[in-house]
Amino acid sequence: MKWIVHSVAASAMLACASGAWAQKGETVKIGWIDPLSGLMAAVGTNQLKTFQLMAEEFNRKNASGVKFEIIPLDNKLSPQETTAVLRSAMDQGARYVVQGNGSGPALAIMDALEKHNARNKGKEVVYLNYAAVDPDLTNSKCSYWHFRLDADSSMKMEALTTYMKDVHEVKKVYLINQNYSHGQQVSKYDKEMLKAKRPDVQVVGDDFAPLAQVRDF
Repeated sequence: MKWIVHSVAASAMLACASGAWAQKGETVKIGWIDPLSGLMAAVGTNQLKTFQLMAEEFNRKNASGVKFEIIPLDNKLSPQETTAVLRSAMDQGARYVVQGNGSGPALAIMDALEKHNARNKGKEVVYLNYAAVDPDLTNSKCSYWHFRLDADSSMKMEALTTYMKDVHEVKKVYLINQNYSHGQQVSKYDKEMLKAKRPDVQVVGDDFAPLAQVRDF
């Protein structure tokens, strides 16, 4: 998981560096919007540190002369709070925002940027999504200003069930997922895809655990 976050952070930095807005000697401000308090604070803190590390690395080594500044903003995993801190990021000069924990906050960013960018030609803000994986975000709710760097829930389950198709020792599957959008989609797609690829496999359990809480499973 750590190398995945590193790769995504590096991809985000490269995307920002290659934009027409980033010129030699300029500082690219990136609004980092994810939870730093509440249930997902530990996850958010680790991700923030990764982005900050990558910014430091690029600032030392990149030949373009572009500098990167990460603006950390705590959205408390709330779509409403996300909209408020997004405004703060833009007020501080961020032309890129990154977020990944939760498709609800992701959709809030997309909706807000559609309105902001329509009103502010030449000062558009781009959203780089590194982990919010609801398939709708790049399908029915697709936005020109949103670019996802991760595979969505259906893609992940397509890969897993394709692998399982040829592992004939697998006869039974028990699903345990966190009780939120991604967990529910994993359950849905897993059952649908297994039925199509391995109808002999029996799903013997399909349980949902509270989000970000340690329980005796």
